[in-house]
Amino acid sequence: MSATAKSDSTPNGDLQIPLPDVVKFVRQLAHDLRNHLNAAELQSAYLAEIADGPELKEEIKRLRAMVSEVGTNLQSVTAALSRPRLTEMSYSAVDFMGDLQQKLTADHPDESTKVQWNVQVGDASLQIDPQVLLPALTELFSNAFRHDRGEGVISVEARIEGDRFFFTISEPKQNFGRSTDNWGREPMQSVGHGHYGLGLHRSRAIIEAHRGQLNARYDSPASSLITTVVLPLANAAV
Repeated sequence: MSATAKSDSTPNGDLQIPLPDVVKFVRQLAHDLRNHLNAAELQSAYLAEIADGPELKEEIKRLRAMVSEVGTNLQSVTAALSRPRLTEMSYSAVDFMGDLQQKLTADHPDESTKVQWNVQVGDASLQIDPQVLLPALTELFSNAFRHDRGEGVISVEARIEGDRFFFTISEPKQNFGRSTDNWGREPMQSVGHGHYGLGLHRSRAIIEAHRGQLNARYDSPASSLITTVVLPLANAAV
Protein backbone atom coordinates (compact mmCIF):
# COMPACT_ATOMS: atom_id res chain seq x y z
CA MET A 1 0.00 0.00 0.00
CA SER A 2 1.34 3.43 -0.96
CA ALA A 3 1.86 6.29 1.47
CA THR A 4 -0.88 8.20 -0.29
CA ALA A 5 -3.31 5.34 0.13
CA LYS A 6 -2.42 5.08 3.80
CA SER A 7 -2.99 8.78 4.24
CA ASP A 8 -6.37 8.61 2.51
CA SER A 9 -7.50 5.79 4.79
CA THR A 10 -6.72 7.53 8.05
CA PRO A 11 -9.59 8.54 10.32
CA ASN A 12 -8.54 12.19 9.99
CA GLY A 13 -9.05 12.26 6.21
CA ASP A 14 -12.02 14.27 4.90
CA LEU A 15 -15.01 12.07 4.13
CA GLN A 16 -16.81 13.13 0.96
CA ILE A 17 -20.50 12.18 1.11
CA PRO A 18 -22.75 12.76 -1.93
CA LEU A 19 -25.53 15.27 -1.27
CA PRO A 20 -28.33 12.77 -2.13
CA ASP A 21 -27.04 10.54 0.69
CA VAL A 22 -27.03 13.50 3.08
CA VAL A 23 -30.60 14.35 2.05
CA LYS A 24 -31.70 10.75 2.62
CA PHE A 25 -30.09 10.73 6.06
CA VAL A 26 -31.65 14.07 7.10
CA ARG A 27 -35.10 12.99 5.95
CA GLN A 28 -34.92 9.76 7.94
CA LEU A 29 -33.56 11.52 11.01
CA ALA A 30 -36.26 14.18 10.80
CA HIS A 31 -38.94 11.50 10.41
CA ASP A 32 -37.71 9.64 13.49
CA LEU A 33 -37.45 12.83 15.55
CA ARG A 34 -40.94 13.95 14.51
CA ASN A 35 -42.31 10.67 15.83
CA HIS A 36 -40.79 11.45 19.23
CA LEU A 37 -42.03 15.04 19.06
CA ASN A 38 -45.56 13.85 18.27
CA ALA A 39 -45.43 11.58 21.29
CA ALA A 40 -44.20 14.47 23.44
CA GLU A 41 -47.01 16.67 22.13
CA LEU A 42 -49.63 14.04 22.99
CA GLN A 43 -48.16 13.64 26.45
CA SER A 44 -48.09 17.39 27.07
CA ALA A 45 -51.70 17.68 25.86
CA TYR A 46 -52.68 15.05 28.43
CA LEU A 47 -50.77 16.89 31.14
CA ALA A 48 -52.59 20.09 30.22
CA GLU A 49 -55.90 18.33 30.79
CA ILE A 50 -55.03 17.03 34.25
CA ALA A 51 -52.94 20.01 35.38
CA ASP A 52 -54.25 21.86 38.42
CA GLY A 53 -53.51 25.55 38.71
CA PRO A 54 -52.94 28.37 36.21
CA GLU A 55 -49.17 28.49 36.72
CA LEU A 56 -48.71 24.83 35.85
CA LYS A 57 -51.02 25.15 32.85
CA GLU A 58 -49.00 28.11 31.59
CA GLU A 59 -45.73 26.14 31.90
CA ILE A 60 -47.23 23.24 29.94
CA LYS A 61 -48.42 25.67 27.29
CA ARG A 62 -44.88 27.01 27.00
CA LEU A 63 -43.53 23.46 26.73
CA ARG A 64 -45.94 22.63 23.91
CA ALA A 65 -44.85 25.76 22.05
CA MET A 66 -41.21 24.70 22.33
CA VAL A 67 -41.99 21.21 21.01
CA SER A 68 -43.94 22.74 18.13
CA GLU A 69 -41.04 25.05 17.25
CA VAL A 70 -38.64 22.11 17.03
CA GLY A 71 -41.04 20.32 14.70
CA THR A 72 -41.36 23.42 12.52
CA ASN A 73 -37.58 23.75 12.26
CA LEU A 74 -37.24 20.11 11.24
CA GLN A 75 -39.90 20.57 8.61
CA SER A 76 -38.16 23.63 7.18
CA VAL A 77 -34.87 21.73 6.85
CA THR A 78 -36.43 18.77 5.05
CA ALA A 79 -38.38 21.14 2.80
CA ALA A 80 -35.19 23.02 1.92
CA LEU A 81 -33.57 19.75 0.83
CA SER A 82 -36.52 18.42 -1.15
CA ARG A 83 -36.96 18.77 -4.91
CA PRO A 84 -39.24 21.71 -5.81
CA ARG A 85 -42.72 20.73 -6.95
CA LEU A 86 -44.39 23.37 -9.07
CA THR A 87 -47.95 24.18 -10.06
CA GLU A 88 -47.30 26.73 -12.76
CA MET A 89 -49.63 29.37 -14.14
CA SER A 90 -49.38 32.45 -16.31
CA TYR A 91 -48.79 35.36 -13.93
CA SER A 92 -48.37 39.06 -14.64
CA ALA A 93 -44.77 40.14 -13.98
CA VAL A 94 -45.86 43.47 -12.50
CA ASP A 95 -48.30 41.70 -10.16
CA PHE A 96 -45.58 39.28 -9.12
CA MET A 97 -43.26 42.18 -8.30
CA GLY A 98 -46.05 43.74 -6.24
CA ASP A 99 -46.53 40.45 -4.38
CA LEU A 100 -42.80 40.29 -3.72
CA GLN A 101 -42.73 43.80 -2.28
CA GLN A 102 -45.68 42.98 -0.01
CA LYS A 103 -44.06 39.77 1.22
CA LEU A 104 -40.76 41.51 1.83
CA THR A 105 -42.53 44.19 3.88
CA ALA A 106 -44.36 41.54 5.89
CA ASP A 107 -41.25 39.42 6.53
CA HIS A 108 -38.77 42.28 7.04
CA PRO A 109 -40.73 45.41 7.99
CA ASP A 110 -37.68 47.43 9.06
CA GLU A 111 -35.13 46.41 6.45
CA SER A 112 -37.57 46.59 3.53
CA THR A 113 -37.78 50.37 3.89
CA LYS A 114 -34.14 50.56 2.77
CA VAL A 115 -34.81 48.85 -0.57
CA GLN A 116 -35.22 50.94 -3.72
CA TRP A 117 -37.31 49.43 -6.51
CA ASN A 118 -37.19 50.09 -10.24
CA VAL A 119 -39.76 47.89 -11.95
CA GLN A 120 -40.09 48.24 -15.73
CA VAL A 121 -41.79 45.08 -16.95
CA GLY A 122 -44.72 46.40 -18.96
CA ASP A 123 -47.48 43.87 -19.54
CA ALA A 124 -45.19 40.82 -19.67
CA SER A 125 -46.26 37.56 -18.06
CA LEU A 126 -44.30 34.75 -16.42
CA GLN A 127 -45.05 31.02 -16.32
CA ILE A 128 -44.42 30.36 -12.63
CA ASP A 129 -45.62 28.90 -9.38
CA PRO A 130 -45.84 32.17 -7.40
CA GLN A 131 -46.27 30.45 -4.03
CA VAL A 132 -42.95 28.64 -4.51
CA LEU A 133 -41.01 31.36 -6.33
CA LEU A 134 -41.88 34.18 -3.90
CA PRO A 135 -40.02 32.62 -0.92
CA ALA A 136 -37.06 31.84 -3.20
CA LEU A 137 -36.64 35.51 -4.14
CA THR A 138 -37.36 36.69 -0.61
CA GLU A 139 -34.48 34.50 0.58
CA LEU A 140 -32.12 36.54 -1.60
CA PHE A 141 -33.13 39.63 0.37
CA SER A 142 -32.84 37.79 3.69
CA ASN A 143 -29.24 36.95 2.83
CA ALA A 144 -28.57 40.55 1.87
CA PHE A 145 -29.96 41.80 5.18
CA ARG A 146 -28.12 39.21 7.25
CA HIS A 147 -24.63 38.78 5.78
CA ASP A 148 -21.97 41.53 5.97
CA ARG A 149 -24.23 44.30 4.81
CA GLY A 150 -22.54 47.58 3.94
CA GLU A 151 -23.79 51.13 4.30
CA GLY A 152 -26.36 52.31 1.80
CA VAL A 153 -29.56 51.15 0.19
CA ILE A 154 -30.23 47.90 -1.64
CA SER A 155 -31.38 48.60 -5.18
CA VAL A 156 -33.66 46.31 -7.17
CA GLU A 157 -34.29 46.37 -10.89
CA ALA A 158 -36.82 44.30 -12.82
CA ARG A 159 -36.86 44.56 -16.60
CA ILE A 160 -37.66 42.68 -19.79
CA GLU A 161 -35.07 41.91 -22.46
CA GLY A 162 -36.37 40.02 -25.47
CA ASP A 163 -38.22 36.97 -24.20
CA ARG A 164 -36.59 37.00 -20.75
CA PHE A 165 -37.31 38.61 -17.37
CA PHE A 166 -34.31 40.01 -15.49
CA PHE A 167 -34.43 40.61 -11.73
CA THR A 168 -31.33 42.18 -10.19
CA ILE A 169 -30.44 42.95 -6.57
CA SER A 170 -27.45 45.21 -5.90
CA GLU A 171 -26.38 45.23 -2.27
CA PRO A 172 -23.55 47.27 -0.75
CA LYS A 173 -20.74 45.12 0.62
CA GLN A 174 -17.26 46.18 1.69
CA ASN A 175 -14.25 43.87 1.40
CA PHE A 176 -16.22 40.98 -0.08
CA GLY A 177 -13.79 38.07 -0.38
CA ARG A 178 -15.98 35.10 -1.32
CA SER A 179 -16.05 33.44 -4.71
CA THR A 180 -19.33 33.65 -6.61
CA ASP A 181 -18.45 30.91 -9.11
CA ASN A 182 -20.66 28.31 -7.38
CA TRP A 183 -23.19 30.71 -5.86
CA GLY A 184 -26.01 28.65 -4.37
CA ARG A 185 -24.43 25.35 -5.37
CA GLU A 186 -22.61 24.70 -2.08
CA PRO A 187 -25.13 24.09 0.71
CA MET A 188 -24.30 24.02 4.42
CA GLN A 189 -21.27 26.32 4.06
CA SER A 190 -22.59 29.06 6.36
CA VAL A 191 -24.18 27.55 9.45
CA GLY A 192 -25.36 29.41 12.55
CA HIS A 193 -28.11 29.42 15.12
CA GLY A 194 -31.39 28.90 13.29
CA HIS A 195 -29.67 28.99 9.88
CA TYR A 196 -28.23 25.94 8.16
CA GLY A 197 -26.78 27.20 4.89
CA LEU A 198 -29.66 25.85 2.80
CA GLY A 199 -31.63 28.96 1.83
CA LEU A 200 -29.59 30.08 -1.18
CA HIS A 201 -29.24 26.49 -2.38
CA ARG A 202 -33.02 26.10 -2.18
CA SER A 203 -33.57 29.37 -4.05
CA ARG A 204 -31.30 28.21 -6.88
CA ALA A 205 -33.14 24.88 -7.12
CA ILE A 206 -36.52 26.65 -7.35
CA ILE A 207 -35.29 29.16 -9.94
CA GLU A 208 -33.77 26.42 -12.07
CA ALA A 209 -36.98 24.37 -11.77
CA HIS A 210 -38.64 27.38 -13.46
CA ARG A 211 -36.08 27.03 -16.30
CA GLY A 212 -34.30 30.08 -14.95
CA GLN A 213 -30.80 31.07 -13.90
CA LEU A 214 -29.24 32.51 -10.75
CA ASN A 215 -25.95 34.36 -11.02
CA ALA A 216 -23.89 36.57 -8.72
CA ARG A 217 -20.81 38.75 -9.15
CA TYR A 218 -18.97 41.26 -7.03
CA ASP A 219 -18.43 44.74 -8.47
CA SER A 220 -15.25 45.84 -6.70
CA PRO A 221 -15.24 49.51 -7.84
CA ALA A 222 -18.84 49.92 -6.62
CA SER A 223 -18.34 47.66 -3.56
CA SER A 224 -21.57 45.93 -4.51
CA LEU A 225 -22.70 42.31 -4.71
CA ILE A 226 -24.97 41.95 -7.72
CA THR A 227 -27.36 38.99 -7.84
CA THR A 228 -29.35 38.36 -11.01
CA VAL A 229 -32.28 36.05 -11.62
CA VAL A 230 -33.26 35.39 -15.23
CA LEU A 231 -36.58 33.73 -16.10
CA PRO A 232 -38.24 33.03 -19.45
CA LEU A 233 -41.45 34.89 -20.23
CA ALA A 234 -44.67 32.89 -20.38
CA ASN A 235 -44.69 32.67 -24.18
CA ALA A 236 -41.08 31.41 -24.11
CA ALA A 237 -41.40 28.97 -21.16
CA VAL A 238 -42.11 25.86 -23.21
